[in-house]
Amino acid sequence: MNKYILGISGGSGALYSLAVLKGICDSGNICYLTTSGPGRRVLSLEAGLNLTGNPASDKKILKDNLSIDDEKLELVDENDVGATIASGSFRTKGMAIVPCSTGTLGSIANGISRGLIERAADVCLKERRTLIVVPRETPYSLIHLENMTKLTKAGAIVLPASPGFYNLPKNIDELVNMVSSRVLEKLGIVSSNLKEWKGT
Repeated sequence: MNKYILGISGGSGALYSLAVLKGICDSGNICYLTTSGPGRRVLSLEAGLNLTGNPASDKKILKDNLSIDDEKLELVDENDVGATIASGSFRTKGMAIVPCSTGTLGSIANGISRGLIERAADVCLKERRTLIVVPRETPYSLIHLENMTKLTKAGAIVLPASPGFYNLPKNIDELVNMVSSRVLEKLGIVSSNLKEWKGT
């Protein structure tokens, strides 16, 4: 049983974040989840989940809606910079930020910790742990691209939410699974939703 961190920041893509959350927990691992205010707003708009920022009540909402075991999910207040995941001595296997807003991406790329998502990401970089950022923005400005280059040079994996169509997806869930399974794979979690390209 490994420990992973999932950050949900503002930016369209709530279905991606929920699929990654469920994938981490269903694989028998523990997910430490922290959400920003804009991230919770997107979860409400796109997934109908009205999280308040209160870890206890939000955990119950997520457990009930995603059928996640209680011991597999830990919610951490975004303002708790003294939380376990804010320290390098708390060993995790890595972190994914899904979706990663360009503001959050820029803060991490420039070493600015505005809250727990950025601080936990900074810890992953300094401890040389896996950090995956999933921007869902289009088009990208030069500033966005330069920040992605900075993060890549620092050791992060930039994995845009860009689903492919070679497996002939039949519905939105299959498109979501294509991206979420790639995130899980980069975290070292084998997802049953990952469809390998078999050639023509």
